Amino acid sequence: QVQLVESGGGLVQAGDSLRLSCEVSGRTIYNNAMGWFRQAPGKEREFVAAINWSGHTTNYLDSVKGRFTISRDSAKNTMYLQMNSLKPEDTANYYCAFAYSLDITLNSGEYQYWGQGTQVTVSS
Repeated sequence: QVQLVESGGGLVQAGDSLRLSCEVSGRTIYNNAMGWFRQAPGKEREFVAAINWSGHTTNYLDSVKGRFTISRDSAKNTMYLQMNSLKPEDTANYYCAFAYSLDITLNSGEYQYWGQGTQVTVSS
């Protein structure tokens, strides 16, 4: 059974940084794209960032470009999201996701496994 566990969320002030981690168990992630999504209260889940199987291709939500960096360590079966210059509008529950595909996808429906989420709260 594939399980994804996020960690690293918390309460921070605007301008601070956080690093989210997503550890996968139950299978390796060497040949799989992965992604981060977020959902704020009263809003739909939205794409944040994705990374392909090799880590050489990434894609970001426009509002986080230049502030967030997605990365992966397949040997550790773990994906990361470095979040810098955080803003109050980044406040949300952040989810990591695993896809059978090699290539990145922005479509949440193309991810097969999801974590339970980690809360990020940014105060102004």
